[in-house]
Formats: sequence, structure tokens, C-alpha cells
Amino acid sequence: MVQNRTVLFLFTVITALFLAACSNVNGNEHSNTNHGEKKTEQDKDSSNMNHKGMEGMNHSSTGEVPEDLKEAENPTFKVGSHAIIHADHMEGMNGAEATIVGAYDTTVYTISYTPTTGGDKVTNHKWIIHEEIKDASDKPYNPGDEINVEADHMKGMKGATAVIDSAEQTTVYMVDYTPTTGGEKVTNHKWVTEGELSAKQ
Repeated sequence: MVQNRTVLFLFTVITALFLAACSNVNGNEHSNTNHGEKKTEQDKDSSNMNHKGMEGMNHSSTGEVPEDLKEAENPTFKVGSHAIIHADHMEGMNGAEATIVGAYDTTVYTISYTPTTGGDKVTNHKWIIHEEIKDASDKPYNPGDEINVEADHMKGMKGATAVIDSAEQTTVYMVDYTPTTGGEKVTNHKWVTEGELSAKQ
């Protein structure tokens, strides 16, 4: 009788330990699964970083340009002609067919700034032009110069203090295009540089 009780007791203890171990393993598996899911979300966030700063971007514009912006006299891509875009400022832009709406000779800049509305710093934003700088000097700015932005291509851009990342004297184009990813036609998009366009074959 005592022997039977001892065997039963040992069996109960072993069973309890076994169940506890299984429960712990399942808990770890659950924990690892959740961690894996979190990592996947982080990876997704990371892969979307390039376009994150463009969420507030106005794909289309009214077509208004600064009064002192000079039209290009002999642009490579004439107003009304078609070209292929080789830029990925926004999703669906690269490879899209563009209609040239305007062509202007100016200095274009990439800039880094913190939006006036708060949020993460935007780095190497393409593009603003010289005429979209508040109280712009007569001469082009250089990388490292600090400027005040008048352009409102993105939410929180106008009024922001920015640092010039690069500067290039070129012809910039205002374009209409339909994103390669589908969706509504983008009209009067500002800006695409001459180097970001190629002739339609």
C-alpha cells in the first residue's frame, strides 16, 4: 500500500514537472513569435523609411511659380513634350511618362530640415529651387549654408530652417504624370531636374 502511494506520488510529481516544462517551452515559443512579429514590423518600418518623409508631400500643385523664376529659353525637353522620369522622390514616379508643363533655369538644392509641425528630421529632400528660399541672396548658396524655406511641397516645410546639402545649376521641370503604381494623375509636380529625365523612345 505504501509502495503504491509512493509510486503514485512520484508519478504525480513527474507529471507536474513535465507539464510545467511544456508550459514554459510554449511560453518561450510564444514570446519568440511575438518578438519575431515585432522585428518584422520594424523591418517594414525600415523599408518604408525612404518614403516616410514624403507622406505629407503635395504630389500635385496649382502650377504657380515664383514671379522671379525665369523660363528656360532652350530647354532640352520643351513644354508639351513627353519624357520618362528617372527619379523616385515618390512611389510610382520612377519610370512614369511625364508631360512637360514648364521648364525653368535656376539653382536646385537638396535640403535637410526639421518640419515646423514637428516630427522626424527630413534629410536630402529633393528639390527646392533658389526662388523658393525666403529673402534669397543674388548668388547661389553652397552646401552647409542655412536658409529659410518658402516652398510648401510638404507639410511643415514652409517656414522651416534648412541646411543646404547640395546645389546644382540646371533646368528644372514642372511635370504631369500618372504613377506607375496606379492612382490619380499628378499635375504640376515640382520639381524634376533635367538629369532625371530621358527622351521617350
